[in-house]
Amino acid sequence: MNSSGGSDVREVAIICGPTAAGKSAIAMALAEETGAVLISADSRQVYRGFDIGTAKPSLADRAVVSHCGIDIIDPTERYSAAAWSASALLWLDACAAAGRPVIIVGGTGFYLHALEAPLFESPPLDEVRRAALLAELDTVPTEELRRRCTHVDPARAHLGRTQLLRALETEALTGRPLSVWLAERARPAAVRAHYLLVDPGPVLRERIAARVETMIAAGWEAEVAALATSVPAAAPAWNACGYGALRATLAGDLRRDAALERTVIDTRQYAKRQRTWFRHQLPADRVTPLDPSSPGATARAVQWLESASLTEHT
Repeated sequence: MNSSGGSDVREVAIICGPTAAGKSAIAMALAEETGAVLISADSRQVYRGFDIGTAKPSLADRAVVSHCGIDIIDPTERYSAAAWSASALLWLDACAAAGRPVIIVGGTGFYLHALEAPLFESPPLDEVRRAALLAELDTVPTEELRRRCTHVDPARAHLGRTQLLRALETEALTGRPLSVWLAERARPAAVRAHYLLVDPGPVLRERIAARVETMIAAGWEAEVAALATSVPAAAPAWNACGYGALRATLAGDLRRDAALERTVIDTRQYAKRQRTWFRHQLPADRVTPLDPSSPGATARAVQWLESASLTEHT
């Protein structure tokens, strides 16, 4: 991994794209080719026990290629982009010390943004008041959270549920929008990323539906049933696409076919938001698009990695 112009800024390789696009397969192929460690940038794969529905790499894949960022917190814990970024820098340090190249892979845009964008020193929050507020907000639908955020911090209102909760709690407990805190307390970035944007185009709709079927066949419903016996309903891990719908089916509140249909629709909507984020937030001069189903896709991914000079061993 090289530095940029002799500075302390790291050059890093990131494979990103919408859910079900084929990022993991490309990343595994590159890691096996180069001996790289994979760092997961997926906000749901951090949770222990939530395996099938978050499309975690299999134990067989993890035996072949080293992974970081998977199974690192309990389902009841909250985990921020800033915390992931801090951990990712430590993993990068450890791999550099061991002479191992690294590829970051995932579709959680705010994780990627936290890694490359100026970092943020969070304002102190009263933890008792925060816990009470989050307990209340956990019961509020995401679109209502978005409506509220439009009034108090419109710059953050387009983001996902986790970021909306963070924006609302910050404004409520400090009296100032999170976007203002971000502007005032930004710190210099430590990395400069080169992105391989994996997206199969219109066929993603069918890929999402097929992946849900594959997850069901792999025992996703049994996983949800087991988790429901020990993980509280308000745990953040349940927010991953499909888990809430399947839990409602187990409780008798939703027909199974309706739950599966909702899961596919919700996942497609999530993928649409991801595509919008990648289109507007990534630096165009450092993005290489890749259709993973096109002939020679893996070879082009290898060329991308080599052209970014990120496969050197020390």
